[in-house]
Amino acid sequence: MPDLSDRLRTLDSHSFVSKEFRVYTLQGAILSIVTLSSIFYLLWTEMRYNFQTIITERVHVNGTSSRGLEVDFDITLPNIPCNLLSIDANDPTGQTQSLHLDKSHHVWKHRVKVDELTGALEFRGRRAKLEPGSTFLEEEHFKTALNEMEVKFNEDDESSDEEECGSCYGAGEEDECCNTCEDVKRTYQKKGWQLKDIKNVKQCQHEVKKGNEEGEGCNVHGLVALDSGGGNFHLAPSREMTDAISDESGGAKDMNEWFNTMIHRAFENWNVTHTMHHIRFGDSYPGHVHQLDGKTRAITDGHGMYQYYFKIVPTRYIFLNGTTIQTNQYSVTEHLRHVNPGSSRGLPGIFFFYEVSPLHVEIVEGYRKGWVAFFTSVCAIIGGVVTTMGMLDQFLYSRRGASSTNGLVL
Repeated sequence: MPDLSDRLRTLDSHSFVSKEFRVYTLQGAILSIVTLSSIFYLLWTEMRYNFQTIITERVHVNGTSSRGLEVDFDITLPNIPCNLLSIDANDPTGQTQSLHLDKSHHVWKHRVKVDELTGALEFRGRRAKLEPGSTFLEEEHFKTALNEMEVKFNEDDESSDEEECGSCYGAGEEDECCNTCEDVKRTYQKKGWQLKDIKNVKQCQHEVKKGNEEGEGCNVHGLVALDSGGGNFHLAPSREMTDAISDESGGAKDMNEWFNTMIHRAFENWNVTHTMHHIRFGDSYPGHVHQLDGKTRAITDGHGMYQYYFKIVPTRYIFLNGTTIQTNQYSVTEHLRHVNPGSSRGLPGIFFFYEVSPLHVEIVEGYRKGWVAFFTSVCAIIGGVVTTMGMLDQFLYSRRGASSTNGLVL
């Protein structure tokens, strides 16, 4: 009786053909090379396909409320001096929002000069913090400011007989008056002190505005925190415009003349042509598209109010290793609203309206198939290629009149 090992040998389907019974031909060698090349190529493509990272997007309604919305922006307005620019933010009810939560949230402005030929930006001086507030949005705001100025001038008239004595900011002698910017500089030089921030000197404010920013623009950038319930933030004329116009009015006290001068000067000085270097509502992630980055919007005159309407979609991106990024996507619609002096339709400016969607998007990275599918494909590729090439080799050999089966040399 045959033993167990002999019985198992009868089940061997991988019988070995002795070398002396094999027939070696040139066509068999060529087919062997083609077989190996095909196996390596198909294995490589199958591995790339199975382990290719795919992105799966899921949309769901999130019942939890967001804590806040961070906005990182960088905008250049080449035709508006920094001293005439201010920023504000409002919620949907019109209440003012605070843009600063901590030391990391600030808005900065930097004087720039744009090269007319190349369009390159030349930054001048040091950047300064742009505190929110004091924006003019309607012509009525100018009227209110002018009324305040009228009260101030009336008070000055009552005390015009008294001699004014300006402060020397600690550098002058006792009872010494500094009524001009040169007086303040002289007293500091006499003491051997350095006048670090001339903009804080009242007597020098007019000199700084008129001399340093003529023909310049302004770059505004920063990271701000907004209310996730929606609202807007905007760049608009600042209250310092009233000071600049009052300086150029020659001391006129006619309110109608001042108001007309104020309105026309606001439109002349506020051409809201701008370049959006970038705007973000959170961190970037792979494949994130920022629609407005590097875009320039040119306004042909100063009678434009440019408006952006953002639809913010909270997004969570999950990487293969399990780390996540909580950020936001956005879609944007743009609108240019023409406003004319005296039309009571508002003043020129750049407005960013935003609304946070209740729908949240979850983007998950993953492999297309994985290891099990890959090993299955490996077996199918090797077995299929070897079998196909063996059948082709046998067919070609039989056509030559061979009486024995040709072995495939690998």
